[in-house]
Amino acid sequence: MKPSKTSKQWMREHVNDPFVQLAQKEGYRSRAAYKLLEIDARDRLIKPGMVVVDLGATPGGWSQVAAAGVGRGGKVIALDLLPLDPLAGVDFIQGDFREPGALRQLEVFLQDKPVGLVISDMAPNMSGVVSADQARAMHLAELAMEFALEHLKADGSFLVKTFQGAGFEDFLRLMRSRFAKVVTRKPKASRDRSSEVYLLASGKLE
Repeated sequence: MKPSKTSKQWMREHVNDPFVQLAQKEGYRSRAAYKLLEIDARDRLIKPGMVVVDLGATPGGWSQVAAAGVGRGGKVIALDLLPLDPLAGVDFIQGDFREPGALRQLEVFLQDKPVGLVISDMAPNMSGVVSADQARAMHLAELAMEFALEHLKADGSFLVKTFQGAGFEDFLRLMRSRFAKVVTRKPKASRDRSSEVYLLASGKLE
């Protein structure tokens, strides 16, 4: 099958993307690493010794950044539906975050340790049906928030990818009702044409 015009365009853009080239040069598994690096540089999320949970981790760019930041005294637990090649300092669970079994595995790995940071770069497999894709994306964001609310320590932070569109404003209001501070972040590595925007929450409310 010949590649479509759209796939050819995507591949050309991907190859020429400066963040893709930088990731290859600096040894990051994905260009997404630079999104977390920029947000962390601004908001100082990742601290030595902390426990970080990375939801939707594959191929591992965010886990790499988190593992480097927490150091040997910290812990990074990553989860994804797809396999992840081993990463130093990262415990990985392959499973569907929407299923109770994967969540139970994650909780076993945590061993009741308080979580300092939950990061979620999860996105659904896109079907091309905008309304359905948006609904699935917001559902993943809601599940990630529920996990963060249950497992974050009082001064912990929650960073989640969302997409502007139906349900976004409702989700933003919900986050603001559950956290003392919620801000939006659109890092430079997030492509301009993408509707993705990151929400960063702190100060979990009881």
